[in-house]
Amino acid sequence: MACASPAVSAGPQGWLLSGVGHTSGDADRITDWQSLANDSSETSALPRLHLQHGPIDLIISADGRPSEVHAAYAQAGRCFQGLLDRLAAQLPRLRQRLRHDCRLSEFDGDVARRMYKAAMPHVASQVTPMIAVAGAVADHVLEHMLIGRELDRVQVNNGGDIALHLAPGQKSRIGICPSPMSSRYRDIVTLKASPSIGGVATSGWQGRSRSLGIADAVTVLAANAATADAAATLIANAIDLPESPKVLRAAASSLSPDSDLGDRLVTIDVQSLTRTEKNRALQAGVQCAQQMHAAGLLKAACLHLQGQSRVVGSLIDHLHPELESIGA
Repeated sequence: MACASPAVSAGPQGWLLSGVGHTSGDADRITDWQSLANDSSETSALPRLHLQHGPIDLIISADGRPSEVHAAYAQAGRCFQGLLDRLAAQLPRLRQRLRHDCRLSEFDGDVARRMYKAAMPHVASQVTPMIAVAGAVADHVLEHMLIGRELDRVQVNNGGDIALHLAPGQKSRIGICPSPMSSRYRDIVTLKASPSIGGVATSGWQGRSRSLGIADAVTVLAANAATADAAATLIANAIDLPESPKVLRAAASSLSPDSDLGDRLVTIDVQSLTRTEKNRALQAGVQCAQQMHAAGLLKAACLHLQGQSRVVGSLIDHLHPELESIGA
């Protein structure tokens, strides 16, 4: 979960990243999406695409014929234009808690409606549509990239919330970190083309968004990124020790005045926990994840807290971390 901000200092920007080590500072800036779409080169190395506007920061990679990849990137850039402005225009509504009588027609645009659809199954948990904003943006861009295109594999990564497309017979390897503060993968999961997994999202108290719980990281695999985003956030919230003096909390509004969490207490520090405390907190998260799994809201969830982990659901081609420690 990440909150879009109405304060936007610069418009949408895009860069082609020609190498893994490149950043937008030394990449090729895109000023003409049609020119990119018309690139028919079949020999150039496939770049990645970086799109940024305000708090939205997308890294996109695609595999396929170079002409198809460039056309898909152009489609991503065009659909990205105005996306944040449209969300910002309805932030007051998006930050309101959903009610059982809320309707899809109350929200404007594809992204806002994706947020609503991902959040509504959790309406009893007092959620707002913002719980799924990062995943919904990734899903939206992915869908537009695929229109009329033949691509083997696409990943739209919005700050760790990933919308994924795999053509039949294709695979993608996803690294699962035990903490957003760590660059080392605990596990590598190989995903195969399947309608049940089109999104991966991670949440935790040390991530870019505030959490009500104490999970270091919860990674969810689901049908799309928005659904995974909402599920990961709520499971991470459930991993908690509500009355523990070892957990330091503060009102979300005192840390981010425009937070959709308002005055709810969010975690800002967690001291070292005993094995018993970790087991109790993780079990609460497991129960939450099991309920979502039974309801068909996720394929699998990986829960991490201070060196202990739990898995709910099934991971496909789960490999030992020592064999695959450097990622995809």
